[in-house]
Amino acid sequence: MTAAPISPLQPLRPDDLEACLALDALALGGLWTPGQWQRELEDDRRPGVGVRQRLGLLAMACGWLVVDELHITLVAVSPAERRRGLGQLVLQGLLAAGRRGGATRATLEVASGNSAARALYAGCGFREAGIRRGYYRNGDDALIQWLKLEASETGCQGCG
Repeated sequence: MTAAPISPLQPLRPDDLEACLALDALALGGLWTPGQWQRELEDDRRPGVGVRQRLGLLAMACGWLVVDELHITLVAVSPAERRRGLGQLVLQGLLAAGRRGGATRATLEVASGNSAARALYAGCGFREAGIRRGYYRNGDDALIQWLKLEASETGCQGCG
């Protein structure tokens, strides 16, 4: 059986609420509440991008634009779709949206034990700038990472 075609990268919109909640639950264990997702999807200063398939959202990335900074709040890929480049695709799309929104740098926190995410971010040029001890609900430390966004960049440095 052939898989349904995957959509090109698309902005997340308020009518994506149910799809975002479903992928959040599947990939992240329900990180955000419906109210948090609704605010995320309705605010123009909170860009989000996703990749869809007929059956739903496969990957997404969200952030907040604060003055000249894009704070990446979430990158999620359906567990069944991992290791296919979708995380890189949505991250690149979010970075591009940040640049269009006036961001000159991007930042994020990543769990110190999340080697897959750390590899993704390192491949896109993020560098560690600090640590937040016990940051996550489970007590894991968060690594603070930064990336300078160049106006001419079209994607991640060294990853695509």
